[in-house]
Amino acid sequence: MSYLTDKLRAPYRQAEGELTVPGQMLDEIVAANPARRTLLKNSVGMSLLSVFGVTSLAACGGSGAEAPAGDGGDGGGGTTPPPAGPDYSVTFKPLPGKTVADTVTVPEGYVAEVLYSAGDKCVAGSVGYAGVAQSFPATETQAGGQHDGMHFYPLDGVDQNKGGLLVLNHENVDAATLNLGVEATRTNLSNVGVSVIEIARADNGTWSVKQGSRYNKRYSGNTVYNVGGPAASAVGRTVVGTLNNCASGNTPWGTYLTCEETTNNYWDTTQDAKGYGWVVEIDPYEPSSTAVKRTAMGRFSHENTAYMVDDNNRVAFYMGDDSTPGCIYKFVPTKAYDPAKRANNMGLLDEGTLYAARFNDDGSGNWVELTVGKNNLTAGATDPGNYTQVATGEVIKGTLVDFNTQADVLIDTQKAARVAGATLMDRPEWITVGVDNTVYCTLTNNGSRRRTSASNPRASNPHGHIIRWNEANDSPLATTFTWDLLLLAGQDKEDGAAANVTGDIKGDEFSCPDGIRVDPKGRLWVQTDMGDTNPNNSYVKTFGNNSMYYVDQETGESKRFLVGPLGCEITGIAYTPDLTTFFINIQHPDKTWNTVRSGGGDARSATVVVRRKDGKPVGA
Repeated sequence: MSYLTDKLRAPYRQAEGELTVPGQMLDEIVAANPARRTLLKNSVGMSLLSVFGVTSLAACGGSGAEAPAGDGGDGGGGTTPPPAGPDYSVTFKPLPGKTVADTVTVPEGYVAEVLYSAGDKCVAGSVGYAGVAQSFPATETQAGGQHDGMHFYPLDGVDQNKGGLLVLNHENVDAATLNLGVEATRTNLSNVGVSVIEIARADNGTWSVKQGSRYNKRYSGNTVYNVGGPAASAVGRTVVGTLNNCASGNTPWGTYLTCEETTNNYWDTTQDAKGYGWVVEIDPYEPSSTAVKRTAMGRFSHENTAYMVDDNNRVAFYMGDDSTPGCIYKFVPTKAYDPAKRANNMGLLDEGTLYAARFNDDGSGNWVELTVGKNNLTAGATDPGNYTQVATGEVIKGTLVDFNTQADVLIDTQKAARVAGATLMDRPEWITVGVDNTVYCTLTNNGSRRRTSASNPRASNPHGHIIRWNEANDSPLATTFTWDLLLLAGQDKEDGAAANVTGDIKGDEFSCPDGIRVDPKGRLWVQTDMGDTNPNNSYVKTFGNNSMYYVDQETGESKRFLVGPLGCEITGIAYTPDLTTFFINIQHPDKTWNTVRSGGGDARSATVVVRRKDGKPVGA
């Protein structure tokens, strides 16, 4: 989540009783020794990894069919592995620590090239940003701001390693490119949402947007969306707008799931807030189709989705609630998906069972069903609130809440999960499903936690951790699982810092894990978001700019692969099937990188292509 989104949501969080003590804006976190520290059964030793070689690269100039097979999922059997032959062993030379250059820094032998920046042309006929602030309607047809989650989709008749569709989220505005003196509300809303762009690779390896493609489309905060699922009658059959489109996911049938990371409506007060906080399904292959908000998947501050599929085509979608604290969810559609006829899957996400995770201290876990009438989800239920933020010994004051229908459960999913006894986690961010069906979730931080558990072992947790679990029998339909912690983020123990800021990472330490994805060759990539990373930020002084890492799932060893420019968050991971091209998003840079104006001041969020100069797979 962008720290700018945090600021926009803060007044609503306070009004709803969520604690917003110093610590949720990252650099304000006050390091405090917890009274005790729970031992982790998967902790690993710490050592420094010698690193050699680095290249700093400034930005270069930006510029009704069935889904093709092999669009690539997020693990769990939904992936199509690249062809056998190339060596995918991780051999890149890690970047040195505390890198603070105002550029995208990548290892020796790699290049990083800007593909698609805020304000770039999208829809045919769009003008594009050229250094002069713009307003609606011009902004409605070009790239939005603060690029976030994304996915690459192949096209029939096109070499899938040389072209396809890139679909990406726009979480928030790139304010410096906007003129709010005209149509302020619609101008802001035009800068959030989703871009669908067709892209192509030239013979020299560079990528560009195919201007005029029939697939190029914007979905914005001004677009009308259909509403499906059990809460549709309560929300309304249509909703104007989407907001805080943070991370995302894909489906086995080739649609794109953009996730609304807010249940608040802070720009267009004419719209009911119940219309926000949903997973929205988009068909990138059908530009004339209308996107649908899928209410069966619950309403909360959605981060991303990741799916697991079994041999019978039964699917589970995993989701995190990026709240402080928040729960982890699973949605299982009632029916199997139909791989033979794509159209049969277009309403699949409107019927199913929603669960929230309970992580027991003994390493076991279970999925608590969030269905009205079950697990205390009745009229007159007591919501304990965010009790983990209240000191041990203080009285927890619950509030009454009525769950009379399934729509009530889905609209107030956060309350339902707490009532049902799900575990409140340290701000769940991205989730990914590995090729072996291991599920990983980044828990970015929780500076205001007061009550710990084995799965959230640090009070005042400024640096976050990564949890993982395995479903019983590796089944997406399982209701039980086992879990452990992959790592605790934070400083090296040799620093002698307080226990709550000391991690157990072997190799290149980092803070605030956010983006995470296991690629089709089983390699785990992690991206960080330490918030407002100005050069004087204590996080930057300790860890350098926000970065991207390869993490070995067996040893916990971390290798720094990419470092972003000043002020940015690193987010979004997509790639071509052969893994020779990675697409990475640089969100809210704030110095001179990727500026247009001669005097600067308009550093733009952008999608960056990362590739090896020799054409071999990225990371190898």
